[in-house]
Amino acid sequence: MKGLKFILAGVVFGIIMAKSEAISWYRIQEMFRFQSFHMYGIIGTAVTLGVLAVFLIKKLGLRDTEGNPIVFQDKDKSWKKYILGGTIFGLGWALTGACPGPMFVNVGYGYFAMLIVIAGALGGTYLYGVIKDKLPH
Repeated sequence: MKGLKFILAGVVFGIIMAKSEAISWYRIQEMFRFQSFHMYGIIGTAVTLGVLAVFLIKKLGLRDTEGNPIVFQDKDKSWKKYILGGTIFGLGWALTGACPGPMFVNVGYGYFAMLIVIAGALGGTYLYGVIKDKLPH
């Protein structure tokens, strides 16, 4: 079972998301209304851990599961597309009460209405892939 470690990582991620209340629609609404620091603390922790992980991957020269070196591509310096994309992402997050990770955790928690949100997210991603070459990047 080569993929078992990824399944276990997903289960641990789901448990952490549920126990930290990051899947709670009420917590997300509190964040967008600037009524609570809870979600900002979770996001800040995730960003800090991400920076640390990237630093360690680069410093230790870690490799992916197939033995290839992990290479990070430089980001485009244009900021307009990031503002537009972040705004669209944030609006979707505020309207649905979930970002991509918690969407799946909510389904596992028994909130099957999130399947509609997942279908919308997958549809939007597919549509972007179809029209990506026609957009001004």
